[in-house]
Amino acid sequence: MLFLIHRDNDPDLTYHGGQQPILHLEADLLRTVEWAEQHAKRWAFTLSNAGSYYFENRCDLRQLTEVNWDAVSARKWSGRGVPAAVKEGKQAEFVIEDCFPWQLVERIGVHSNAVANRVDQALTAIAHRPLIEVRTDWYYLD
Repeated sequence: MLFLIHRDNDPDLTYHGGQQPILHLEADLLRTVEWAEQHAKRWAFTLSNAGSYYFENRCDLRQLTEVNWDAVSARKWSGRGVPAAVKEGKQAEFVIEDCFPWQLVERIGVHSNAVANRVDQALTAIAHRPLIEVRTDWYYLD
């Protein structure tokens, strides 16, 4: 989705504000699964895009080896010479039922110092304040 936002050329996309204001929320997988199980929330990870019609999901952490980790970490995941399996594997994701608890967020990745400052200001009155970090490598280059 971030790539579609970056390209801003999909006719079905209603958002046109660019990727710069998009925040990445990072949480520890094991802590998240533990919380979900304690609160009777279903969770799963997918081997491709969870929004597609054909994805496969797993709910056993021992099956994490089935994720195409080379695709997940790939910097080039589509285009000429890139196998379709890389594009599909790059879209693997973790999903949790109904909600995600704010207290599990450990880091907020942002595009720039300006966005980091805005996030910091927004969190001033909140007790749980995750690390805010500029992570340009989490965004697409222009």
